[in-house]
Amino acid sequence: MSLLKNFATVGGATATSRLLGFVRDVFIAGALGTGPIADAFFVAFRFPNLFRRLFAEGAFNSAFVPLYARALEGEGEAAARKFGEEALSMLLTSLLIFTAIAEITMPILMFVMAPGFVSDPEKFDLTVFLTRIAFPYLGLVSLLAFYSGVLNARGRFAAAAFAPALLNVVLIAVLMVILAMGWTETPDAGIALTIGTLVGGVAQLAMVMIAAGRGHALLRLKRPRLTPGVRRLIKLGVPGVLAGGITQINIVVGTMIASLAPGAVSYLYYADRLYQLPLGIVGIAIGVVLLPDLSRQLRAGRTDVADHTQNRALEFAMALTLPSAIALFVMAIPIINVLFERASFGPSDTVETAAALAAFAVGLPAFVLIKVFSPGFFAREDTRTPMWFAGVALVVNIALSLALFPFLAHVGIAIATATSAWVNAALLAGTLARRGQFTPDAALKKRLPLLLLAAVLMGGCLSLAQWQMAPLLADPALLVRAVAVGILVFGGVVVFAVFCQLTGAADFKGALAKVLRRT
Repeated sequence: MSLLKNFATVGGATATSRLLGFVRDVFIAGALGTGPIADAFFVAFRFPNLFRRLFAEGAFNSAFVPLYARALEGEGEAAARKFGEEALSMLLTSLLIFTAIAEITMPILMFVMAPGFVSDPEKFDLTVFLTRIAFPYLGLVSLLAFYSGVLNARGRFAAAAFAPALLNVVLIAVLMVILAMGWTETPDAGIALTIGTLVGGVAQLAMVMIAAGRGHALLRLKRPRLTPGVRRLIKLGVPGVLAGGITQINIVVGTMIASLAPGAVSYLYYADRLYQLPLGIVGIAIGVVLLPDLSRQLRAGRTDVADHTQNRALEFAMALTLPSAIALFVMAIPIINVLFERASFGPSDTVETAAALAAFAVGLPAFVLIKVFSPGFFAREDTRTPMWFAGVALVVNIALSLALFPFLAHVGIAIATATSAWVNAALLAGTLARRGQFTPDAALKKRLPLLLLAAVLMGGCLSLAQWQMAPLLADPALLVRAVAVGILVFGGVVVFAVFCQLTGAADFKGALAKVLRRT
């Protein structure tokens, strides 16, 4: 299966999940708005997801996938299964202990996660209660990430990619019940959504375990032991806590500071959800596919193939990310207006959320570049170097957030997050190039500036079209505004494709001819 086909599989599945996530967030905006119940649920929902992305998807999988792939390729099925079972036992034991400690100490942890909630005891207590309900989701989704790593290392991407969509399906169903029962902006709504998160977690895990069973990759639980393989996994995984989860750490820093201002947590959440769509479709898809591919290629000594793989991954990523970032920046207000402005989400919420989205959009290419360059380190079993770079970026984020928040409120936090992402991406790219582990080829050097030019020209056209369509974008009827935004989005895609063809950034005409010849 080709690299591009794997990107398409994971990207398409992620797009499905993220689109369902938008439907979910539209319902959440209508049911909870940006009030105290919304703030409490978002913190409760984010808490286990933070640790999942740090310890499971970040640290654990960045270390586990290369080691598992190496055992599978170099030592055979039996060795890979043995290592997988040892890792699973260690992971599950750690999760049970960590979850128990977190449940007991949750009020203390909440002082760290959302210190601004302390001034509102009712809000603080509700957040603690909801987070205690939600925290076992960490175990479910971490096991999901583990089995996703097993499947991905075997070249099976579909089930792991589609599983996250199940959570959104469950939450949409719960939100429909909340709206039907009239529980909007009540603690009952927050409790129902949190319980729905657990149900969704069970459904996700079941899906990948069934796929693992069909692929004869289901693993048995053993008594946890510190075998040499587990020690190696821990050694590589500890630095990966920072290296693989820097974006999530930055989001938590932002949440802590944003909790000091009413509504700021919610503004950042809704903006984060929007820029996460292209990041999920492109960045996460590339990270998921690139790591096992690079691990296998480097294991086989094919450094030339690995270098070509990285070049094409970077080119593919920027072809999709640059126009997305510029479009989100230019069209932040109409997009937020159409998606969220109704019921409990008012015009002022649209303006505040759109400002944060525009700031996040500036950092979107950097977030994707981190996903492109990090596998170059992880595949070589180097998690320490990205850890140090992540630490530098974290310091930049904290310093800028504290400096900008008094003047720009939540928008300052978004600017700081975007800036720290660019610092991290630049350090990763520069180090790989200096080590001779990534060399831009002639095709990339030619196409990347042209892709940027095409995206900027598209942004100019979108700005002009948005100005011309201002009456439609301000129409009281939601359908009219939605159609207007849809026309702008579709027009932006067409204009970008035309500019790419004219500048030579991409040959869409040639690609179409190949497809037609095959059919």
